[in-house]
Amino acid sequence: MKMSREHEYILEMQHITKEFPGVKALDDVNFCVKKGEIHALVGENGAGKSTLMKIMSGVYPHGSYSGDIRLSGEIQKYSSIKDSEKAGVTIIYQELGLVHSMNVCENIFLGNEIMRNGRIDWDQQFRLASKALRDVKLDIDPYVEVGGLGTGVQQLIEIAKALSKNVKLLILDEPTASLTEEDSENLLNLMKDLKNKGITCIFISHKLKEVFSICDTITVLRDGKTVVTKPASEMKEEELITYMVGRELKELFPRQKHTPGQTVLEIHDWSAENPNNPEKKLLNNINISIRKGEILGIAGLMGAGRTELALSIYGALDAKVTGELVLNGKKFKPFTAPKQAIKEGIGYLSEDRKRYGLVLSSSIITNMSLASLDKLTKGGVIDRDLEVSKANESVKKYHVKTPSIYQLAENLSGGNQQKVLLAKSILAEPAVLILDEPTRGIDVGAKYEIYQLMNELVEQGICVVMISSELPEVIGISDRIYIMHEGCVSGELEIEKDIVTQDKLLYFMAGGGQYGQA
Repeated sequence: MKMSREHEYILEMQHITKEFPGVKALDDVNFCVKKGEIHALVGENGAGKSTLMKIMSGVYPHGSYSGDIRLSGEIQKYSSIKDSEKAGVTIIYQELGLVHSMNVCENIFLGNEIMRNGRIDWDQQFRLASKALRDVKLDIDPYVEVGGLGTGVQQLIEIAKALSKNVKLLILDEPTASLTEEDSENLLNLMKDLKNKGITCIFISHKLKEVFSICDTITVLRDGKTVVTKPASEMKEEELITYMVGRELKELFPRQKHTPGQTVLEIHDWSAENPNNPEKKLLNNINISIRKGEILGIAGLMGAGRTELALSIYGALDAKVTGELVLNGKKFKPFTAPKQAIKEGIGYLSEDRKRYGLVLSSSIITNMSLASLDKLTKGGVIDRDLEVSKANESVKKYHVKTPSIYQLAENLSGGNQQKVLLAKSILAEPAVLILDEPTRGIDVGAKYEIYQLMNELVEQGICVVMISSELPEVIGISDRIYIMHEGCVSGELEIEKDIVTQDKLLYFMAGGGQYGQA
């Protein structure tokens, strides 16, 4: 006997349309999710995924969009997140919403405290928090402070918080974007366990390997419209990419043959003290060189010192740095402020674009100009015509999707925010540009555009350094690779000369090799 639609689908979003000033974010979208499945929602940045889920969870209340939402067959008209949570819907965002100064138990029941006689029932909360933690396979004290826990553990605490609310539909927005391989695998296994317990999951991710490994069904959005919904078993990765970007990408990594030239940047005997543990250095006696005409990749496990190395070169590491920096033959002591590095021609693109890269409440033009105001100033006054010209030129060149250069950065998708951040760095005309996780949290089409841009920068004579946790990316786009382990360089590989595999990188990343060994 065939199930009725009301019983077969836990969620039906029908004819959803949502407009912002100058932009139609969603255009007659239909999205249906079956009970007890893991359903992937994928698409390029700006396709409308987050907007659709914000409607689903009550962030955008009923009346601010057109169309219908049905949960288990019942029409829903949420006016706030509280309404959706009461109905059994919980969304976990990429930027976790935990309060670091509070303990685990307090975070799990924040806003939903269990009260008895006008007071919080701490004993009951402790018991229920302990159960929720066991359900997500976390063996930690509910009274431990959240701020001291790793990102992977915090992600599981968010899920434990959802389980404490008797969640029926769990939405995970880019949950593995900032996790290690091990933490990502733990999270994906937990999602399978939740599915077996009857909890339905919507999984938003740009990591297509993960999509195919755990999802039953895939829905693709493109330009605010529903493109296709198909069982994951009936779709191949190449087909999915074509649905997402609207064109065929014959290769994920557009490698170009580069001819390395003269050495532009060197660091010698480079070390950084660890303010929290004087006995263990953040960086220990590093010696590396960066050549003109190449993309230099830096690989390593989380905590290996990759970002610390970048920040120390850029003058932004909050620690004492020693050693010598040689830039175009000129010797320097370690920079103590980014303005020194920028002045000498070193640019840095942060791995956390929202916290350290962009001023989200400011416009695109303001963000793009921040690092190059000296080049836009005449007689002590900013040349507004030149600033507008440069911003418009960058928006066009880097394919930033926006109705205007005066659009606020916070209203852009992740991929477009990343392009604005790149434009900001490039307008400063650096000789060396360090890109820290430049494709984190962005879609396959935007990644391809950034890889092409990196090739263009190399052709223009800019030295490009790319730090990445994605090993296929490191191998696919780099000309030469340094591998880091516990603050040291444990290996160096050259794509044209060495046999470079993920296994070999992992060997060096685990500390199995010595500097220069291939």
